[in-house]
Amino acid sequence: MKRTEAKTVGDIISQLLKEDNLDRQFDEQKVVYLWPEVVGQGINRYTTSRWVKNGVLYLHISSAVLRNELMMSRTTLIKRLNEAAGNEVIHDIVIR
Repeated sequence: MKRTEAKTVGDIISQLLKEDNLDRQFDEQKVVYLWPEVVGQGINRYTTSRWVKNGVLYLHISSAVLRNELMMSRTTLIKRLNEAAGNEVIHDIVIR
């Protein structure tokens, strides 16, 4: 067996994710996980469910007033979520 250059575990995981085309799904789940950190606990308290499918973040918000407020600031939310994820992951948000 021939020795090769040592790689970090993070590099190996990144390589495997890219090979299996799972890096996009990983980034989408990362956005779902980062939602409370980006918007804060006050808004997260009214978020009943959230998921990402094909670059669209789907949110269920229990407060109509907050839902309307978030609808008006969707572009800012998309920008902040993508910055937190470190990649262009989300291109639209659907709030119900």
